[in-house]
Amino acid sequence: MASRNKKRTAPEESRPTNEYYKLHTQAVDDLITADESNSPQVSEEELQKYRSGPKFKLSDWAKALLIKMWFAGSVCFFIFWGLSSYVTARLDLLVIFGIALGVVTDVITNNILRYYAKTKGGNDFWMMFPKRRYVTFFLNIVYAFVLLLCTDFLYHLINLILLAVSGGTATLGVGPILFGVFYTGFDVLFLCMKQLFLRIVSDARKSAGRL
Repeated sequence: MASRNKKRTAPEESRPTNEYYKLHTQAVDDLITADESNSPQVSEEELQKYRSGPKFKLSDWAKALLIKMWFAGSVCFFIFWGLSSYVTARLDLLVIFGIALGVVTDVITNNILRYYAKTKGGNDFWMMFPKRRYVTFFLNIVYAFVLLLCTDFLYHLINLILLAVSGGTATLGVGPILFGVFYTGFDVLFLCMKQLFLRIVSDARKSAGRL
């Protein structure tokens, strides 16, 4: 009975006083000298648990499309909508609109795509003229006119269909969001055609070199 009633000593009380002030210097040294060579491999799923910010991330192609659509829609809002009450001649308005689209593409949109590219030239696919040269400034303006004419033709075609279906009562107006979608759609179409053409030329050169 005496052994049962004996007061037990807490683990904390059994430790010497100097043990409370002992520094774990080895753990500190391991933390300071840690790098990729001596650190354990951790999965990407485990790292995501400790990362701040939104968990949902857009893919690179989705970011590129959103950037191109946003700037095309912004130019439509500020230039086409903003100047339509001052520039009454449609041809003059389209000329100003096309120049603004080309300038914004060369100066802003393409530079943002280059900045967000993970590797050098990583977003070259999304630019008709990816190399930065003085001549590309004017080439982007000409290319913007081509895209603008295609987009204008698509609006005209859609309105013809709507007029035929509704009996002449419904038309589709030019809005920044839908214009950005149509404009970027034609842009992606021409970019894919460019890549297809370059691939055909590359394959033809390889075939000619083997002969």
